Amino acid sequence: MNNFNFHVTTDIRFGKDRLEELPEALAQFGKKVLLVYGGGSIKKNGLYDRVTTLLSEQGFDMWELAGVEPNPRVQTVKRGADLCKEHGIDVVLPIGGGSTIDCGKAVAAFALSGMDDPWELVLGRRGYTGPALPIVTILTLAATGSEMNVGAVISNPETKQKLGFGGPSMLPSVSFLDPTNTFSVNHYQTAAGSADILSHLMENYFSRVTGVDVQNRITEGLMRATIANMRIALKTPADYDARANLMWASTLALNGLTGVGKGGAWSCHPMEHELSAFYDITHGVGLAILTPCWMAHVLNEETVFQFATYAREVWGITETVPELAAKMGIQKLYDFFKECQIPMTLPEVGIKDERDFEAMAQQAIDHSSIATAAFVPLQKADVLAIYQACMTESQFV
Repeated sequence: MNNFNFHVTTDIRFGKDRLEELPEALAQFGKKVLLVYGGGSIKKNGLYDRVTTLLSEQGFDMWELAGVEPNPRVQTVKRGADLCKEHGIDVVLPIGGGSTIDCGKAVAAFALSGMDDPWELVLGRRGYTGPALPIVTILTLAATGSEMNVGAVISNPETKQKLGFGGPSMLPSVSFLDPTNTFSVNHYQTAAGSADILSHLMENYFSRVTGVDVQNRITEGLMRATIANMRIALKTPADYDARANLMWASTLALNGLTGVGKGGAWSCHPMEHELSAFYDITHGVGLAILTPCWMAHVLNEETVFQFATYAREVWGITETVPELAAKMGIQKLYDFFKECQIPMTLPEVGIKDERDFEAMAQQAIDHSSIATAAFVPLQKADVLAIYQACMTESQFV
């Protein structure tokens, strides 16, 4: 196990009927609030009215950044930061899923960064050490874990780039996690969000670092819990306990708990970021399509033990031959995603040909360290082969 620091100070307010605490959570930073939200689902489910009425009654002044995209764009970040500067915003309040929260984080940082171009901020990647406005979040979708970490992912359609960046000042100060706010999330988004949770867990799980039994056993438990509760939530969307477990698994998957002491680079996220950058597809669905094909591509005599352990501990595979157990585990994941009605080929999400694959594979290498630090280092030819494998349905056993 590698040395690590673990200091995550977000004040989590978990559970139903906690919204009355919002004014107190915001007031410690000031009374001028920027609401950040997406396509309007919070207006349909009544959350927008509840929040704005509550804050109006408590004397808060509010401005709005609406229409945040599913893959939030750098132009939207600039629009939000301009509002912050113009009105002297004290605190940023994203209400939504990971995309909305990521956008809110980027707005909060860019508003105080002193930079002229928000893309310059993003290109700094994980090295942002400047200030940010305080961030308080209200989560409405279990997926990215952005409510309790320092990262954000922003897209630039003009350059066809989607990049993650972050820094300590971008950690939310307070996050409200009410599972009832996810009851209205539709089947597709619930499945995609849960696939994102599983991907975060698997990206941390498959590592070259040894001696990390605690992290791995926690991760296996979170994967099993996500799979079980995903099935329940898809069948019974208003099952409180299923939604609560998905929401908490999402947060724990990416607040550092499962990845500390490991290091290295993730594999599937850099490849999926290129799919989203070029085709604007749903992030969790892209990850679901890529992950089994990536697993099969990197399965070899050096990795087989870890894949076999994954198969046994997460899927209950009893096969004693490691290679066969590993392949059975990959097949179980693939079949589970299909069971959840997630598209499992690129043509199903509108990517009908391979014309952009060369450029995407090169950017995946250029924008990450998967060529040197991944679980199994991937070169351009490897990434290209994985994209090509995702063009058709797969059988792994």
